Amino acid sequence: MSAPVPRAGRERLVGLLLLGVAVVLVLSSVTWFGSDRAGVGIGQLVLGLVLAAVGGVLYRRARSR
Repeated sequence: MSAPVPRAGRERLVGLLLLGVAVVLVLSSVTWFGSDRAGVGIGQLVLGLVLAAVGGVLYRRARSR
């Protein structure tokens, strides 16, 4: 069995995961604009920005502990 991860470590890992997902969403949203589905591209871009903000807050909060 592995030792439990401290709360700050878990927040840092979740923050990094969310930042990674946000980068993929933002970068891949360009393909939707190229295929004349701008609504999907805008939605994906907004979701990516929201996830980046939440991931950044979690990562910063974990680093300050």
